[in-house]
Amino acid sequence: MSTRIDRRDFLKKMGVGAAAVAMPKLVYGMAAPIKRPNLLFVFADQFRKHAMGFMNQDPAITPNFDKFAQEGLAFTNAVSCCPICTPFRAMLMTGRYPLTTGMTSNCMPGTDLQMSADEICIGDVLKANGYQTGYIGKWHLEIPTRNRSKNPPDEPKDSWDGWTPPGPRRHGFDFWYAYNCNGSHFDPVYWKDNPERIDIEQWSVEHETDIAIDFIRNRKKDKPFALFMSWNPPHPPFIAPEKYKALYKDKELPPRANVQSSDKYETVYMPYYAAVTSCDDNFGRLLKALDNLGLTDNTIVVFTADHGEMMGSHGRFAKSIWYDESIGIPFIIRWPGRIKPRREDMPFAVYDFMPTLLGLMGLPIPNTVEATDYSRLMLGKKTKRPSSAFITSYGNRGRLLAVGQKPSQWALQAEEIRKKGIDWRTVGYRGLRTKRYTYVVNRGPEGKNLKRLLYDNAKNPYQLNPVEATNADENPIMAKLDKELQQWLDKMNDPFPLR
Repeated sequence: MSTRIDRRDFLKKMGVGAAAVAMPKLVYGMAAPIKRPNLLFVFADQFRKHAMGFMNQDPAITPNFDKFAQEGLAFTNAVSCCPICTPFRAMLMTGRYPLTTGMTSNCMPGTDLQMSADEICIGDVLKANGYQTGYIGKWHLEIPTRNRSKNPPDEPKDSWDGWTPPGPRRHGFDFWYAYNCNGSHFDPVYWKDNPERIDIEQWSVEHETDIAIDFIRNRKKDKPFALFMSWNPPHPPFIAPEKYKALYKDKELPPRANVQSSDKYETVYMPYYAAVTSCDDNFGRLLKALDNLGLTDNTIVVFTADHGEMMGSHGRFAKSIWYDESIGIPFIIRWPGRIKPRREDMPFAVYDFMPTLLGLMGLPIPNTVEATDYSRLMLGKKTKRPSSAFITSYGNRGRLLAVGQKPSQWALQAEEIRKKGIDWRTVGYRGLRTKRYTYVVNRGPEGKNLKRLLYDNAKNPYQLNPVEATNADENPIMAKLDKELQQWLDKMNDPFPLR
């Protein structure tokens, strides 16, 4: 469907402007030529796949997502392979692996870690091919502005936050209504094309949906549009508008079988689901807007998330770990008349999202992309399927800054590892998620105490009783998956030792 384009040719085309690389008006390679499709890509933060009603896992109220899953292609084994915000977003934008881009951890207070302006991102490709591009919501690929200055002109309220100025660091997104990272769900802040902070008193999901609908209504009618929007809820703080919490007031909310109940769990599980339902409600508003504007049939719509939320499973909260509640994300894509509604259980990892979307839209895939285009599979054509998705946890490769604000605890931990002379790439875990198994090789905080874990998710979907071993040859399935994991490490130039 698509062709590969090398970096030099791409940047040359970008340099002479979109007019010089005017896109063809038709997409071929399908049953019949059609107009170039629009793209609406929506992803929420810390929204696990279990929180979709149609998955029959969590007691979440999601009628719009459930209907959308019936109308589209729903991947039941979509994987956030490095389940924290920044690595997911970098892979989504570039189709490249974390060790390649350097985005192995979050952009955070006190370090110089941010995505390079030289990366070729999906927004760059869309803009170069004549799309009207937009980005709304959480970006989290930028260094917090207080890392550079104690009194930056954008005046962020949060130590993680800040403005991304117009130019190459926006990677092709022309309409910009975004922020880097903060937890202000009821009083969010945004920046546009100057450092003047925009303060809002409205539930962020609702407000960003208002902005998105205005963007679509006011689009240039002679150009296709591509809009990416990132909702922060249901990411902590676990809060939600009262109208959504009221839906759960008298609803039985049984915990998952692997949840260890606690005071924290009893406090946060209901507002988490209420925030999920707020996303569902506003997603329905987006789909209705497309219907009202006559854009449904020629708009590719995606809903996914950057990672999951443990929510008390295995006694844990947050993400970063290899359990399905952390790495398992929704991924539903709809393109009426082109993508047949169905379920798909192959492991579909975030690094493959970008080339797959470009392939689906008939756009060139930069040669910098390391991942795989699965657009043929989405269109119902025969293609080789991946046997596994790579999963991992890395350290922070960023360096502490001499100026700016106090470093986060994670930045200080990374610095301690460096001071001890430990290669940060040898710490953490590496593993695979197949359709049936989760296989993990875990090393302790100093790269010691190696342990192998094998979960049979078909027999034990709550991942309670893994097979444990020190050596892979102690179990035939481990031995097979260990070889496959080493192939992934070789592919990524990852020095993590499996022995």
